[in-house]
Amino acid sequence: MDRFILRNPYHLPTHFYNLKADLEELPPPPLNPVTKNPLKPEELEVIFPKSFIAQEITTERFISIPAEVLEAYSVYRPTPLIYASKLMAYLDTPARIFYKYEGVSPTGSHKTNTALMQAYLARKDGITALSTETGAGQWGSALSYAGSKFGLNVQVYMVRASFRQKPGRRIMMEIFGGQVLESPSPTTEAGQKYYDENPDHPGSLGIAISEAVEVAAKNPKIKYSLGSVLDAVLLHQSIIGLEAERQLQEIGILPEVVIGCVGGGSNFAGLSFPFVRKKLKDKADIKFIAVEPEACPSLTRGKLGYDHGDSVGLTPLLYMHSLGKEFIPPAIHAGGLRYHGMAPLVSHLVKKGIVEARAYSQKAVFEAARLFFKTEGVLPAPESAHAIAAVIDEALEARKTRKSPTILFNLSGHGFLDINAYDPNSANNV
Repeated sequence: MDRFILRNPYHLPTHFYNLKADLEELPPPPLNPVTKNPLKPEELEVIFPKSFIAQEITTERFISIPAEVLEAYSVYRPTPLIYASKLMAYLDTPARIFYKYEGVSPTGSHKTNTALMQAYLARKDGITALSTETGAGQWGSALSYAGSKFGLNVQVYMVRASFRQKPGRRIMMEIFGGQVLESPSPTTEAGQKYYDENPDHPGSLGIAISEAVEVAAKNPKIKYSLGSVLDAVLLHQSIIGLEAERQLQEIGILPEVVIGCVGGGSNFAGLSFPFVRKKLKDKADIKFIAVEPEACPSLTRGKLGYDHGDSVGLTPLLYMHSLGKEFIPPAIHAGGLRYHGMAPLVSHLVKKGIVEARAYSQKAVFEAARLFFKTEGVLPAPESAHAIAAVIDEALEARKTRKSPTILFNLSGHGFLDINAYDPNSANNV
């Protein structure tokens, strides 16, 4: 099979897929942080748009994608499914490797999928402004872009370590009209505490979430938007896996290994959940691998239980793998994976043994990323490079066993705005 790219406009799905409809047992529900009772939907209205909450709690299997959102998606979707023949040849592996390339979106990552949907839902509810956090900047860029498309003002609290490492992301957000602040900042009560302790505090996604949630909770004209973790976000990202499923069906292939990186879990879930359905409903023999950084190993070393999604304790309690809300990870380049918790649905699948969790060192990840760039000609984001490291390990194992599995992974974003991360002299590239 020679190198080829699969991109067909008829592959653009018209519905999102909701994994909850096919689970025999759902994860424990979110809890009210004050009463510790199961959270009522109306209690979320102080920070989230009502239409988003409706999608967060639904158990319908397929959710229709609005025409305006489909039109916005058509700028870059369906994204290409690429046969990694050059990487395969270099590794001399009998495995067949495909990757879904989400870096072709206007902001260079998968985050645009849920950003456009969330901006649409906010505008539908009459909201004019959104607050959010961002780690490496992919989510902040995506929501700023979506805000420009649907007429919303966007305020972004960007983790300080990434704000200083990745000025290109800040510039992109500002081009789309987003207001970007370093986090922790002195502009919120949540950020003031950490800022007073150390004005150069590296920050974390948990702290940035606290700041963005506080802004929304105190201003009825602003709602909060989250780029990962929540069920509705994973629902929106299922468009990735649904497209990949159709593209592979066209050539008569079902993957035997599905791989993605995980920080909060959205890009991994987006690719894998439609295939998890095949495992649950059709008993398909598919292995799922979620890859995280050793520096922030929530799935491999975190505790499964209730914890806040932010560092201060403003958010509902989620039943998830967590390193603890006060955990501050090192300032690694994969800023999008520097999160103390994990999506409850991904945590649930790991608990059930459906998903295998792995952690890789940043050194191993960048070695894999450089090899991929040299062979496939695509510079991966540091986050996506975690998935590539696992793909290479699986491909080399296939060479040893002389088996020929089909491996599918999500290259969730390009690394052009993260190019400084590839500098061998970078202090954090270790």
